[in-house]
Amino acid sequence: MKNFHLPLPEQTYTRLRAEANRAQVPATALAREAVDWWLRLQSRKARQDAIAAYAAEMAGTRLDLDAHLESAAIEHLITSDKSTASSKPKRKTQRGTRR
Repeated sequence: MKNFHLPLPEQTYTRLRAEANRAQVPATALAREAVDWWLRLQSRKARQDAIAAYAAEMAGTRLDLDAHLESAAIEHLITSDKSTASSKPKRKTQRGTRR
């Protein structure tokens, strides 16, 4: 494992120490976890941006999504959304009747 010196603003340092005390874990463990989380988030965002750029670049070309496949996907989403909504449990009102 490599060490990394990271000066923190006083408020950030205080909040980090307080959370570490509350969670009963070392502040360095919390900081490491936060950096790892942020790096995963950046990687995910970069992947989403690359997919969106590819989709925009391919729009209208032969590599664009097939119109029939797109229609089927939209129909599936609409149908599955309706079936999900109808299968939700009904809530009881104050008088014991169902809505």
